[in-house]
Amino acid sequence: MKIVLSVGGSMINPDGKPDVTFLREITKIIKESKHEFGILCGGGIVARAYANAARELGASEYDSDNIAIISTKQNAAILVAALLNGGVEVENKVFDNFDDAKRTGKKVVVMGGTIPGITTDTDAVLLAESMGAKRLLNLSNVDAIYDSDPRKNPKAKRFSKMTYEELISLATASDKRMAGTNFVFDLLACKLIARSKIETHFVAGKDLNGIKAAIEGKTHEGTVVK
Repeated sequence: MKIVLSVGGSMINPDGKPDVTFLREITKIIKESKHEFGILCGGGIVARAYANAARELGASEYDSDNIAIISTKQNAAILVAALLNGGVEVENKVFDNFDDAKRTGKKVVVMGGTIPGITTDTDAVLLAESMGAKRLLNLSNVDAIYDSDPRKNPKAKRFSKMTYEELISLATASDKRMAGTNFVFDLLACKLIARSKIETHFVAGKDLNGIKAAIEGKTHEGTVVK
């Protein structure tokens, strides 16, 4: 089975320094799995910092996006290095487009962001569509989908299951379409998983058992959208 992992930059580089422990752990999970993977890496705090600095300096949203994309590709490159050195059959490059990524015969392909105006959430879903993957995992520093930010609202409602329509409704209220903004899953990505009926799991990146369960389509502590 082909599965796409959308790995948030907060997992790969949480504070300006790559998390070697996480990189080794996700490598081990992928190596032990029988499935094929497409992996799309986000930019995280580094991408947000550069995008915001670019705006402050007067850059356009287009240019701010392009600067943020560089950070996603750097995160993707360090993940490729981890996979290669962990004995995983991965293409030794960061792919720039979906057509090339879907044609490789390797067990794993890795991408960063693609073009301005498209978030890595949407990139991940487009990668899933191009590969024919029917399951997508979103790994981030949030353990599930909530109706508001649980870090700011202790009474935020947590969802264990959602329909595509419910997720679209939630994303509509939070999607600002700006590089470096932080929301659960952007609106376009939500509409794309709905149109292709891609089963999507939102799992805390540090929840290794949850990641393993989600890969197999089993119950975990995060949120399942289908």
